[in-house]
Amino acid sequence: MYNQVLYDFYIARKHHAYRRPFPAELTASVRDKSLNPTERMMTRLRLVLANEQPTILDDQRIVFLRTVTDVPDIFTEEEWAEIKSKHFVHELGYVSNLCGDYGKVLASGLEPIREKLEARLAGEATEAQRLFAESALSGIAALYDLADRYRAEAERIGRADVAAVLARVPRQGATTFREALQFLRMLNYTVWAEGNYHNTLGRFDQYMMPFLQAELDAATITVEEAESLLEEFFLSVNWDSDMYPGVQLGDNGQSIMLGGVTRDGEDAYNELTRMCLQASCRLLLIDPKINLRVGKDTSMERYIEGTHLTKAGLGFPQYSNDDIVIPALVKLGYKIEDARNYSVAACWEFILAGCGMEIPNIAALSFPKAVEEAVEETLLTATDFNTVMAAVKQHITKGVDEICSSIHDIFMIPAPFYSILMDGCVEEAKDISTGARYNNFGIHGTGVATAADSLAAIKMHVFDEKTVSGAELLEALHNDFAGKEELLYKLRNETPKMGDNDDRADQMAVAILNQMAEAAEGRRNERGGVFRVGTGSAMFYIDHAKMLTASADGRRKDESFGTNFSPSLYVRSKGPFSVIQSFTKCPTDRAINGGPLTMEFHSTVFDTEEGVEGVATLVKAYIDKGGHQLQLNSINRDRLLDAQAHPENYGSLIVRIWGWSAYFVELEKKFQDHLIARQEFMTC
Repeated sequence: MYNQVLYDFYIARKHHAYRRPFPAELTASVRDKSLNPTERMMTRLRLVLANEQPTILDDQRIVFLRTVTDVPDIFTEEEWAEIKSKHFVHELGYVSNLCGDYGKVLASGLEPIREKLEARLAGEATEAQRLFAESALSGIAALYDLADRYRAEAERIGRADVAAVLARVPRQGATTFREALQFLRMLNYTVWAEGNYHNTLGRFDQYMMPFLQAELDAATITVEEAESLLEEFFLSVNWDSDMYPGVQLGDNGQSIMLGGVTRDGEDAYNELTRMCLQASCRLLLIDPKINLRVGKDTSMERYIEGTHLTKAGLGFPQYSNDDIVIPALVKLGYKIEDARNYSVAACWEFILAGCGMEIPNIAALSFPKAVEEAVEETLLTATDFNTVMAAVKQHITKGVDEICSSIHDIFMIPAPFYSILMDGCVEEAKDISTGARYNNFGIHGTGVATAADSLAAIKMHVFDEKTVSGAELLEALHNDFAGKEELLYKLRNETPKMGDNDDRADQMAVAILNQMAEAAEGRRNERGGVFRVGTGSAMFYIDHAKMLTASADGRRKDESFGTNFSPSLYVRSKGPFSVIQSFTKCPTDRAINGGPLTMEFHSTVFDTEEGVEGVATLVKAYIDKGGHQLQLNSINRDRLLDAQAHPENYGSLIVRIWGWSAYFVELEKKFQDHLIARQEFMTC
């Protein structure tokens, strides 16, 4: 159904021929020290967009092909050093992991926004308000110029259809599905060009459906025509996705959220939801990454739809459970109508479109590190396990204390253009970097299974059965089990593990997560927001593990944690159902920053419809039992190993990493190896 010529053009990466670097001679203008950060941002945006070369491929309907390959930083290394000596700087220092209110802007167009900003300048305004208004207007003018040059190019090559769309958007609100898709494509690129990153597309099926429904009702478009346009839009967000910053290629934040409930609590699943799932199945591309909101009332039919997408081998959809997430967000202080409208950031963290200036991945706490420190302090002298556990809780609390106290005097680069997509910013003439309705910070909790399994092993072997002394265990951990092969085997294979539905390990995880939640409860950040704790790990499943000695669960010094909220990497659980039983015991309603249970299934599991239904049933069981998030990989270990040996044959092989999907051969080997080492379930 999609345009095969355009698709093949992308797969062959022929569009790379149009790329060129940002002119080096203009970098000095971007870093002009006479300009403040806001002015530098707008200077750069204007120059980046001005240097884009309008390029319209044959038969392309959703136009814009990024030709400028890089966006220079607005600060020199010396300036950054000075800033970091005085401020807390998160990641790159730019606004990230947000979602604008695209629906509102797509419906209104940019002209009403421009008029409000002009009125602000014509009336009373503070210096800061004038700076914001002037800068936002500069960004709008730069986008207008880009759209006008694309329109002129369309007219030059005889593409009246493209020219007609650009005659309306981005100035006026979209009136058709195609206009809305075109408008969104250019808005999305512009916030990237401003320097912001991990810009998600939010609840795409909710804000796009009114444009589609109006056309379906008026019979000006058929479902088949709409599907073709949708697929071309999906293809369009892949043209330049490799140029966006992330830990690895693919980690670009271009995700969408589908389904769930409306702000009024009604079922939000619609025709466009179905179309998005099926379009992703047909295209088999890493973007946009699909997230699906579900709950107790979600039908098996919808789980089967989602499982067919998993079968396609893309590593999505990622599921989020409305029945857990929404009440938990309300408990944290979100209004119910806002909580119902949640989406996710680049990976899994819950964010609010248009009204949240949250930093959902501001820090990470290593649970195994807290266990290691407690063991070092207590194991030689403790007479009971409670002493060890009390020390673990103290170190978790200490870790949260240190994180929260270290985050102050935040420096965040202004984002005038992005601000026009956020509620209240235009009306108040304020930059979104200074805050919004919600200003919460998220803390990851990493290695929960490693920590829980280690505590279960210590309780069982040192205190309950007394088969290992504290001194013997400490010596083994310090020496990475050298000469202690029998003890290593016992700890790895004859000890309770999360994933086996064994309360001896599972309840340790419950205690760990409860302690982290209690340590963060009631704390406020400098912007008045709360600290949300969660079960995600990001790249810390490798990075945090490198900082530790061996663990009491039998993890060797050089072994990583399981990704996110998952069994330990080397553990071979009894089966997928025992895994979901273990991981639905935890208080994820208190640890609601996000972080999914991640499971891998051998691709042959999906070979029959019975297999697909079996996996769908498992997903439904996880949600019905109170699981908060879930993501599945359809993989084949032999194929992954062959891809490592012969990457030239596997350019389109897609896998799920921690909260995003990527082309396997583009990943660093350490991430490839981690995926290969995960348990691969052969049945559901």
